[in-house]
Amino acid sequence: MNKKVDEFNQPFFIKDDPISIPHLFTKKQDIEIAGFFAAIFAWGNRTTIINKSKELLSLMDNTPHDFCTQHADNDLKRLMAFKHRTFNATDLLYFIEFLKFHYSSNASLESAFAKGIKNTDETIENGLVHFYNYFFSLSDVPERTKKHIASPDKNSTCKRLSMYLRWMVRNDDKGVDFGIWKKIKPSQLICPLDVHVVRVAKKLGLLNRTQTDWQTAIELTKYLRTLDKHDPVKYDFALFGLGAIEKY
Repeated sequence: MNKKVDEFNQPFFIKDDPISIPHLFTKKQDIEIAGFFAAIFAWGNRTTIINKSKELLSLMDNTPHDFCTQHADNDLKRLMAFKHRTFNATDLLYFIEFLKFHYSSNASLESAFAKGIKNTDETIENGLVHFYNYFFSLSDVPERTKKHIASPDKNSTCKRLSMYLRWMVRNDDKGVDFGIWKKIKPSQLICPLDVHVVRVAKKLGLLNRTQTDWQTAIELTKYLRTLDKHDPVKYDFALFGLGAIEKY
């Protein structure tokens, strides 16, 4: 497994993966916002995810932080035709409203997750629950938008948010993950469960649960922690690479 981690945790991995989207930016807040949207869009074909993320960022003049925090009402009109699968302009406008609200009193999106996590917490679970409640705390939440943010409280695998946190938190010298958030520990991360990871994990005998839910993500990560308690989610590279790239 370590050999496969080293094989796929390399810059070549970036180009065809949604993580390529935040890699287009250098400003911390732009990386956070671009990465957030790319992660939220990350279901289905990877090429489509990347193209739709680029389309949205282009509508934001490729300055997502400035756009989210300084746009005029008139600027939002150009977003009205945007759609990615079930994510539409109604959802997008609320996401931007939340980001404007959050960044008006926070320098980083990290605090939106980290405020829910204690240093002694074994995982990011409480942080994800806190983020869901905080994200939907504004007064005019469209009911339909709630399906786009997952929570362990609803027994979701929280794949996309776990992947996003991996990008922001994991810190090594490989150049793929960013490691720009310091209040959450890599040891607290949970492995993102996409179809490839689940299939390979079951094939290797790392998972016993038949359903795929939050407890499945916990079960897999517990096993990965026996391989590296400080950085269990690095094995996401091995499991995903074996499944999606090598078709194991």
